[in-house]
Amino acid sequence: MIDFVYLRRGLVGLSRAHRANGMAGHLGSALMAGYFFGELRTDLPIGVRFAIERDLERIIGGEEAIWFKAEKAGVTIADLFAPAELEAPDAAKGDLAAGVVAEALAKNIDQTRQSGHNTIFASIAIRGLRDHPEFGAPMVVEGLQKLMATFDNQGPGRGFFGKEKGWKNGGAVKVDGVPEPTYDSLAGMVDETLDEVIAIVPHRRTGFGGLHHLIDHAAALIELNDQGFPELAERGLAAHRHHLRLLRCLPILDEEEGPLAKVDEDPLSPEYWAHRDSVQFGAALTHRIKCLYGFTMLAKNSEDEGKVGKAWEAMRYLLA
Repeated sequence: MIDFVYLRRGLVGLSRAHRANGMAGHLGSALMAGYFFGELRTDLPIGVRFAIERDLERIIGGEEAIWFKAEKAGVTIADLFAPAELEAPDAAKGDLAAGVVAEALAKNIDQTRQSGHNTIFASIAIRGLRDHPEFGAPMVVEGLQKLMATFDNQGPGRGFFGKEKGWKNGGAVKVDGVPEPTYDSLAGMVDETLDEVIAIVPHRRTGFGGLHHLIDHAAALIELNDQGFPELAERGLAAHRHHLRLLRCLPILDEEEGPLAKVDEDPLSPEYWAHRDSVQFGAALTHRIKCLYGFTMLAKNSEDEGKVGKAWEAMRYLLA
């Protein structure tokens, strides 16, 4: 197991992220993902557990400082993770805390918001509050509501269309030429997400969160369903379909930037975790652990073991 302290510190950090900006939620949610990954994979070698906790400490220590400018925001990463005395809610309020966060998410789940981060952050917060209602202090719940509100008017993110065309905001990308995915269930979403990973992962496409966040977006909808919000999860399918459609609009940039590298070691082995940083992706500290957690959620919800095996092999590109 990953130390329980990272769940509490992650939830507190996530609830304070709005003080900087919505995307600062990467930091606290990564700590929570690390803890929950340990719950899902109780067979992790001790060396892997230590390495994950090492990376979570690196996040707390401020090594991934790209999400906001501290001088402008007036808050630092140390402030987000500063110790907190949480007022213990009574049992009724604790049980309601997850529902309050779900209501806040309901205001913006219908469209793709910053590569699905509204849903990604909310779902892991809801799991934390469902599993541990004692953490549903007013400070935490109100902070999470404010975090969700930062996404109310956000677009789907940006995509890179090569050196000549550059970056485009998702709202300006015409998706008419890309058939809309047809899945209308969580099971269909899992299948098509895994298919996309297998088909495209060796090739370089940049933007809209890439495959890392397509995986995490799908996992978040599964999490919402599992935590007792099936209607909300179903509403989120449209945003995930649009997210996938935007990714399919992106050109393959292998000729401009070279294909992606693939890590040799099994990501569940201590040898793999000797790689402290990614050779090809930014924000590797938060994205690596979140994507491992997200993929594990998808694998648990797929009945096609062969497809899961192929997708796990493909993950060696995303984790390199």
